[in-house]
Amino acid sequence: MIRNWSKAVRSTVTAARALVPVRSPRRRAAPVTYTLITLCCLLFLISPAAGLNPVYGTGEEVLAAQRAYFRRWGVIPAELFEDSPGSALTPATALFVHGSWVHLLGNMLFLYVFGAMTEERMGRLQFALFYLGCGYLALLGYAGANAHSQESLVGASGAISAVLGAFLFLFPRARVTSLLPFLFFLPLRFPAWVVLPFWVTLQWLAAGRAGDGPGVAYLAHLVGFGLGFAYAWVRFGRTTRVGGVPVAAPEGENQP
Repeated sequence: MIRNWSKAVRSTVTAARALVPVRSPRRRAAPVTYTLITLCCLLFLISPAAGLNPVYGTGEEVLAAQRAYFRRWGVIPAELFEDSPGSALTPATALFVHGSWVHLLGNMLFLYVFGAMTEERMGRLQFALFYLGCGYLALLGYAGANAHSQESLVGASGAISAVLGAFLFLFPRARVTSLLPFLFFLPLRFPAWVVLPFWVTLQWLAAGRAGDGPGVAYLAHLVGFGLGFAYAWVRFGRTTRVGGVPVAAPEGENQP
């Protein structure tokens, strides 16, 4: 989820590079997860953000089309709380809008890795409602804290952060493979209860350093993660949690 897609790569490198996904252990039956990934990819390919559709022209023309696209379908906090039904829908539409190839591929990778197991545990309908609801509220929370911002907010990372939060509660002992730059990128495996809180800490620290300019909406990640963990706790708190399953590491939001 980003406030300005043009600076997403640089923001990601400085804030979330400590955890890099390596591989997914095995595929699971997760039609909702795969449908969400397919839909986001298709919408991106036909949008001006992909830079592939000649209808939008080149140079300044395509840049203008991109800005108009993000303002139409993304969340603009300053306009969200006005008496406009259209604005109230933007936290839902923004979940399917991505600002660049890196933004899209980063988000979809983590949804693919963590969404399948979470969907299998929750069930298809419940997971779909959980994803959309938490994603909506994560964007709403960010907009409420930045009510005067005119920057467009787009991306699925608030919803994906919620998936990570739920995953932490449901699979706390799942083994997560990570590449740590300060250890020469050696692949190491840690339980989810170590890796995901570390990721949350990175988001918290980055949110504290974030200025008013364009960049990654770290607050939306924190809100989404908290909502996801809280939902799983309330919904599945009395059931047995699953552990010991090897999975790949979350980077959180690779623009996220």
